[in-house]
Amino acid sequence: MKENIQRLLPNASKIPNEFLEATVQTIYMVFWTTLIAGILGILLGLLLIIIGPNGFLKNKWLYNTLDKIINTVRSIPFIILLTLLGVVTRFIVGTTIGETAALVPLIIGVVPFYARQIENTLLEVDPGVIEAAESMGTSPVGILFRVYLIEGLPGIVRVSAVTVINVIGFTAMAGAVGAGGLGNLAVTRGYNRFQTDITVVATLLILILVFTSQWASNKIIKKISH
Repeated sequence: MKENIQRLLPNASKIPNEFLEATVQTIYMVFWTTLIAGILGILLGLLLIIIGPNGFLKNKWLYNTLDKIINTVRSIPFIILLTLLGVVTRFIVGTTIGETAALVPLIIGVVPFYARQIENTLLEVDPGVIEAAESMGTSPVGILFRVYLIEGLPGIVRVSAVTVINVIGFTAMAGAVGAGGLGNLAVTRGYNRFQTDITVVATLLILILVFTSQWASNKIIKKISH
């Protein structure tokens, strides 16, 4: 068995520790980006609902401004966003290299995407449920957290799963410019040195992370939908 692996993966089989380290780095970036961008994205999504056309604190100017900012940031390819935010990243972290430095552009790139998904999900909440809560004297804050978030929970989990998958893809791109992780290993050891088997193994590990996150989200959705 070992001989077959070494024959099929002559280069990858020599660096198991590097694959382990790269996987840990990728998980580190995915975890902290998902956590921080998730919190900020939900808050921004709720703000868009509050000040939007159907919100109870309508503010057309603020909504349109945020809407344009979100659309602009979402339109910038992530690999370009990485370079544009180099100065900001260096100011915050002190360097533009490594998995911690990658968190800055990752979070900034993910928050607008996730916030838009949250807004769209919450807009699908049955207006009748919201009206019923209002007629019962529920406060605006209560409507946000006890109606919007509760009723929209299955949808929030779905868009969260999509966001995590995007984050995993973003970490691979960040790795191409020195952020570490599986993307970095695939490029520096696999592509640059023409060691295709390393690129293949790194890709398989990324796919495992994607499928695992999708499996977990499906389990959560199934549980909260019953």
